[in-house]
Amino acid sequence: MSRRFDAIIIGAGQAGPSLAARLTGAGMTVALVERHFFGGTCVNTGCMPTKTLVASARVAHQVQRAAEYGVVVHGDIGIDLPRAMARAHKVTETSRGNIERWLGSMERLTVLRGHARFGRADTLRIDDEVITAPRIFLNVGGRALVPEMPGVGAIDYLTNTSILQLDVVPKHLAIVGGSYIGLEYAQMFRRFGAEVTIVERLPRLIAREDEDVSTTIREILEAEGITVRTNAECIAFAARPNGIGVQVDCTSGSPEVIASHVLLAVGRRPNTDDLGLEHAGVTTDQHGYVVVDDTLATNVPGIWAMGDCNGRGAFTHTAYNDYEIIAANLLDGGQRRVSSRILGYALYTDPPLGRVGMTETQARASGKPLLVSKRPMTRVGRAVERDETQGFMKVVADAETHRILGAAILGVSGDEAIHGVLDLMNADQPYETLQWAVPIHPTVSELLPTLVGDLKPA
Repeated sequence: MSRRFDAIIIGAGQAGPSLAARLTGAGMTVALVERHFFGGTCVNTGCMPTKTLVASARVAHQVQRAAEYGVVVHGDIGIDLPRAMARAHKVTETSRGNIERWLGSMERLTVLRGHARFGRADTLRIDDEVITAPRIFLNVGGRALVPEMPGVGAIDYLTNTSILQLDVVPKHLAIVGGSYIGLEYAQMFRRFGAEVTIVERLPRLIAREDEDVSTTIREILEAEGITVRTNAECIAFAARPNGIGVQVDCTSGSPEVIASHVLLAVGRRPNTDDLGLEHAGVTTDQHGYVVVDDTLATNVPGIWAMGDCNGRGAFTHTAYNDYEIIAANLLDGGQRRVSSRILGYALYTDPPLGRVGMTETQARASGKPLLVSKRPMTRVGRAVERDETQGFMKVVADAETHRILGAAILGVSGDEAIHGVLDLMNADQPYETLQWAVPIHPTVSELLPTLVGDLKPA
């Protein structure tokens, strides 16, 4: 016997519950299957707990700088990591509980807990139960990639999931991977009091960004006492009497770092390897991501993929937008496409990096005639008042159409101020529209009109 539904959603990450609400609201019977925690990566091991810890680390850093602001702090300053972790876990548990209650209140929704595997294109087995539907939506997310580096199986390493269970500050945390997750944890644990070393295989940190962004972020981290080892071509691990040896083989410095803890932050992989996709005929790429078209449909009619598992965006907001695209096209007669999405994102170091659209490097490679403007954060009143003047703002525009192609704001509130540019790009308006805006003073965003007003041929 099997149960039949109008639709099945596998995974209760950012896209799944919202799609369930739309489908059941349209009168469909829906089954939502989740084998682990509701809320996906963002709620459980990503944005919410990590940004809560970033906030704790920022407070610790600000207290250390209290005298610079004329604030007198008496007594020793320390980190109660179990209490900081408990605060992060509380944020996660509250959000997860809210999602579960929301799903429990939906009419026509059946929530099934277990591991779903395809039997054929319209059929899934969850433990001993079989369910079928003409529409199936994959929202299975991803997990930390553990590469086959020499010696990795012989050490106890941390991932972005297991590091959230630490109850003591590491004496020396070695982070393998100099990209977004690694950099956030590096600064966080340095501010908690750990010695931190970042080991990166490439010549510079966050290599997808422009070189001036990478260089400035490295300077910010090194100024806080973080050691950065780039050009680490032969990373390997070995147990040592005094800790874990991380072999880096860099062009300069010691060839081995001895750490008390190692965090692997070298990328993510999709949770698609144990779904039985081969029984449904669903195509995946060489990295395991589900191949989708511009509407997020797979090669099999009636099956779609949303969120991290489709390789079309690795962010909470892009996962949610995947849901919006599918719902609009399926229920509202829309014709929305992934290719219409203007991508923005942030790196939550302190100060943060806000990014949208092309980098300057990508814009130059496009062959378009360019206009470029760049201003240091020392020219921003809000940054000066807060004595947080690290970083800069940069914008790149098309000289012919006067449309902004991309921007980076590395500085205080850069993750918020970037939305002024993001909104302008989504509205498809020339940069002059922003140039003649009258922003509020004193804010970081108030420099945007000046920034675009200084656009000059590159």
